[in-house]
Parts: sequence; structure tokens; C-alpha cells
Amino acid sequence: MKFILAFLFLGTTSAFAQNPDGKEILRRIDLNMASENRVFTSKMIIHGKRNTRTIESKSWTSGEKKSFTEYLYPEREKGTKMLKLDEQLWIYSPSTDRIIQIAGHMLRQSVMGSDLSYEDMMEDNKLTNHYNAAVIGTETIDNRSCWVLKLTAFDPDVAYQVRKMWVDRERNIPLKEELYAKSGTLLKRTLLSDVVNMNGRWFPKKIVFKDMLKVGEGTEFIMEEIKFNIAILEYTFSKANLKK
Repeated sequence: MKFILAFLFLGTTSAFAQNPDGKEILRRIDLNMASENRVFTSKMIIHGKRNTRTIESKSWTSGEKKSFTEYLYPEREKGTKMLKLDEQLWIYSPSTDRIIQIAGHMLRQSVMGSDLSYEDMMEDNKLTNHYNAAVIGTETIDNRSCWVLKLTAFDPDVAYQVRKMWVDRERNIPLKEELYAKSGTLLKRTLLSDVVNMNGRWFPKKIVFKDMLKVGEGTEFIMEEIKFNIAILEYTFSKANLKK
């Protein structure tokens, strides 16, 4: 009898390990995607209605509250900088030598004509800190078996109150997302690819953003180089650094 009970217990725990709940899947995603800090260089390829533009930048982030970005290319954008502290965002424009604060409805505006808003650029949050999740099915994306999750925000301040996410069951990383307004309107779709293993964590080097309310073929966000959990000077996240 003890053997039978032990066998049933092992079978139950094994099934649980293979079929995690939504909260556990979010925790695993956070382990892959979140970090104490990171430094990365990237480029945005913006496929507009009439032409395609490429913008290159370097970013420093610390937790969920601090980030600093400097644009490197093209020449007309070079030297533009963005600073996020908590829920506040400032932008420095070298052409006017002015610092302006982006707030309220302005945070929903496009960044340099891309499919990303300022809110998108500011969000680097752990999912478990802002969303509940339920597993609603399984599907295959790019020959990868995925959990399908529905995320519902318990934080009223996040940009997207509802998200649908396809998560690679083996690598615990989203491969596709749909981002919704509280009304149920589909606002954006993202596709994540070029997934690589970096020091034991899986991470996508390419994300394609598509604003579903905007004409165009979307925006490719490509990580050129990224380093996790390295020392960053506190001065980096200061308003003084915007004009440096």
C-alpha cells in the first residue's frame, strides 16, 4: 500500500512539473527576461508606409525603475537621450538643447515613428509583479510547442490590461504576444525570434512589433549586444547625464 501511495504521489508531482500553472510559467519567464541590470546596443528597423528607416541606440537599465538610452544613428537622431526614473520620462534633444518631460497621454505616442510607444520603451517589468495568468491551451509556433496564456493585470497602471502570450514550453520564453486594451481592442502584436542561450538564460535577439491601429509593416527591434548584471555608475541615471 505504501508503495502504491508513493507511486501515485510521484506521478502527481511529475504531472505538475510537466503542466505548470500560469503563475509558475510567469516566474520562469521572469528568470529568463528580467535582470538586476543590463547594458545593450540595439537597432530599430522601422517599416513605414513609404520607406524604411534604421535607428541605432545604446541603453542602460537598472531593475524596473531606471533606464537611460542614447541614440547613436542616424546623424539627425545622434545624441538624443531618454531617461526613465520610476514613472517619469525625460528626453533631451541636441538640436534644441532642451530637456522635455513626456507625461500623460504623450506616453502613448510613437517613438520616432516606430510601432513602439514611450510606454513600451519604459516597460521592463517582471510579469509576476503586475499580472495574473491562466493557461488556456497549447499551440505550435515555429515548430515549438507552446503554452497559451491569458494575462490579466492586477496593476491598473500598466500599459496593457490584458495580454495573450504563447510561451515556449521548453525554453520558457514568449514567442508571440497580443496586447489588448481593457475594452478588448487588440492594440499590438509582437513576434520574438532568434532565441539564444546567454549564460544559462534564453533570450530573444529580435522582436517584431506591429501596432494594429497603424498602417505599415511593423518595427524590428534587434539586440546587437547585451550584457546582464554588470556594474553601472549611478550617475548614468541622472538628469545631468542627459546633457553630458
